[in-house]
Amino acid sequence: MSSDVSAAPQSEQPELKRALGPRLLLLFIVGDILGTGVYALTGDVAAEVGGAAWAPFLVAFAVATITAFSYLELVTKYPHAAGAALYTHKAFGIHFVTFLVAFAVMSSGITSASTASKFFSENLAVVAGIEPGTTTVMLIALAFMVLLALINLRGVSESVKVNVVLTIVELTGLLIVILIGFYAMTQGNVDFSRVMVFETSEDKSAFVAVTAATSLAFFAMVGFEDSVNMVEETKDPTRNFPRVMLTGLGITAFIYVLVSIAAVAVVPVGDLAASETPLLEVVRAGAPGLPMDTLYPLISMFAVANTALINMLMASRLIYGMAKQDVLPRSLSSVLPGRRSPWAAIVFVTLVALGLIVVVTRVMAADTVTALGGTTALLLLGVFAIVNVANLVLKRTHHVQHDHFKAPVWVPVVGAVTCTFLVGPWTGRDPVQYKIAGILIGLGIALWVLTWLWNRGARGKKTGFRDVDHIAG
Repeated sequence: MSSDVSAAPQSEQPELKRALGPRLLLLFIVGDILGTGVYALTGDVAAEVGGAAWAPFLVAFAVATITAFSYLELVTKYPHAAGAALYTHKAFGIHFVTFLVAFAVMSSGITSASTASKFFSENLAVVAGIEPGTTTVMLIALAFMVLLALINLRGVSESVKVNVVLTIVELTGLLIVILIGFYAMTQGNVDFSRVMVFETSEDKSAFVAVTAATSLAFFAMVGFEDSVNMVEETKDPTRNFPRVMLTGLGITAFIYVLVSIAAVAVVPVGDLAASETPLLEVVRAGAPGLPMDTLYPLISMFAVANTALINMLMASRLIYGMAKQDVLPRSLSSVLPGRRSPWAAIVFVTLVALGLIVVVTRVMAADTVTALGGTTALLLLGVFAIVNVANLVLKRTHHVQHDHFKAPVWVPVVGAVTCTFLVGPWTGRDPVQYKIAGILIGLGIALWVLTWLWNRGARGKKTGFRDVDHIAG
């Protein structure tokens, strides 16, 4: 099939207002990266490598930064909001491959939101005095997902001002951990030597242990790729996007390293790994006199709630956009008459999220936060590997007239290799993550086949994207 994704020229519609300067864009990127990952998985990362929990975060930062260079070249080369699906289609021109990339991105939004909902429920359990790991906690997570659906049905606009407020909340929660950790160090109440100790489980080598921990820590670094959806609203994106995205990644990595150092210095690794709310354990141990048992879980809940909402918003809009272009059943593009919100897509992604939480918790009997967070990283690492390859192809085959950011040729090569490596089972990744990813991608393929059969039999038309530039409707 041709790689020309536009069946007809777009009607003359006003462009989006370019309201994002460097500061607002930086806050958007930092706010999108910060969230559930570091709040929920610091203990799990420490369980893999011991006190040197900062090392996997640094490795994850390096991998994310290399891939960010490819995204920067592509987003300034093709300044549209479609992201990975658009780059894949321009490079390969195969509609089914484009669909798989788009569906993987959509699925990562669902798994990320489901992770956030489970962590939200665990923090609410702490506030309410409910025993962690009970059926009640799972039901709270399910109710939270339903609440997100109701909010989305009313119609939600992604306000940068709201993102700024929530970013400040997220930063505040992490800065509390850092300050309390370093305060405890000045009081001589910590064992700072722990931060340099590798303690691997099951006699793993340091390389295998760091690789396994990095596959978890990478969940904390994702989010930078979402910022490409703001390119049409960014002032002078060719100039601003590269320095702002790289600065945002650097800031978050620096915060994560400080948080992980403070955490393992204040709380023994075993206690940190066993806790459902690891950063709360740090606050309790480092400043036992502060009344934080209720306040800090509330901060954590507030920090992850926006992550869940935006991910479900993104997932529903992708389903709506693909259904509207007839690569998914057209019924999924139904819109609520009054609110003009895509109710069918919202119901679909919510049902998938509810099913994931129940199946992972009850049927697979896995740690929901680790399993779903790891699956998010797995899906996005696969997408990032494809984006890096697409950048290599487009460097040779497609040139544009306007100025754009250019990454050295070796960058997408290293990015493709490292992302592909971190997808493999040799990382020590829990097999349940492959099962979850396989179920989600299998669901997508089944929907594509059903749509293909319907389009071919009832409508006499091919199944494919008409306009990938506007994949989200």
